[in-house]
Amino acid sequence: MKDKLTLFTKYLLDLMYFAGIFVTATLPFSIKFYGKYNSYFRDNFYSLLVVLFLSGIFAVLIIHELRKMFLSVIKDDCFIKENVNSLDKMSIYSFCIALITACRLFIYITPAVFIIILVFVIAGLFSKVLARVFDKAITYKLDNDLTI
Repeated sequence: MKDKLTLFTKYLLDLMYFAGIFVTATLPFSIKFYGKYNSYFRDNFYSLLVVLFLSGIFAVLIIHELRKMFLSVIKDDCFIKENVNSLDKMSIYSFCIALITACRLFIYITPAVFIIILVFVIAGLFSKVLARVFDKAITYKLDNDLTI
């Protein structure tokens, strides 16, 4: 049996994945509801819906890739090509979220928008670098396996 931290992380990723799907799917209702209390959400309903819906889809895709990678952790087989592919996809999804959020600057500028853009650009770069590290590790592992 895996340790408690591993199981906690797996269940947390599962919860985030399904919660992300639920939140993204219910955006039209939640934006409309919040628009009763905040005129910005009421006045920019459609543009916010597009920006948040697209960002939500990419966020769920990132969590999906994390869940796939985490299965390899559970199986004690982390250095596989599928994880490199997942990291590459995660970097693309992160850059997409940063770009979509940058489009939000045309709707309404807040300090949080700049922070979100920065976080997802860094996440995209980190995923891209980590993909290259994993790719090298796989090459070394395969070379080592062939030597033995």
